[in-house]
Amino acid sequence: MIAVSCLIGFSVSESVSAQILAQETPSEGTEVPEDDPSDPSNLRPLTQADSLLSLQGGEKLMNEAGEAINQENYDLAVTKLQQARKVFNQLSNFYLQLANSFSGIDTEVYDSQRDSALKTGQMRDAATYQLALVHRAQDQPELAVPLLVQIIRSQNPTTDLGKKSYQQLYELGFVDVPFADEAQATSSN
Repeated sequence: MIAVSCLIGFSVSESVSAQILAQETPSEGTEVPEDDPSDPSNLRPLTQADSLLSLQGGEKLMNEAGEAINQENYDLAVTKLQQARKVFNQLSNFYLQLANSFSGIDTEVYDSQRDSALKTGQMRDAATYQLALVHRAQDQPELAVPLLVQIIRSQNPTTDLGKKSYQQLYELGFVDVPFADEAQATSSN
């Protein structure tokens, strides 16, 4: 009985291996890059658009939030933007942790993960800014202020998003001095 089970298991295993090999082998003349997310045989789960823990998943949430904003469904927009912030924040933290793990070991992996952390961090800050604007539209400035301060800390006050965030704080009356960075101050004199 055990020998038959082993033989059947081995036979099934060979059959599955042959099927996988057949799927992995591209037909002649149809070279598809290995990492092409549009390739249906690319079964890497985090490259799929419906994966929440992916750049595509976060972007999908941002798009859904944009549609909700256009329809003035601010409650749904808040939910989608909070989810997008969470996804981008997790991704940024994971990429940064990986980058730090490879620091001094493999510079290519380190640079790639560091770039991914930066990109997803910027996406998180864009989602945060949109969320702050939605809170303003809902007449909830007390919810917008901490988000705008987070963006300035993350981005730096001299970046485009940092300047916009500070301007929002100024318009809300949270700060009383307008910000003009060195480049603006020099060009206006």
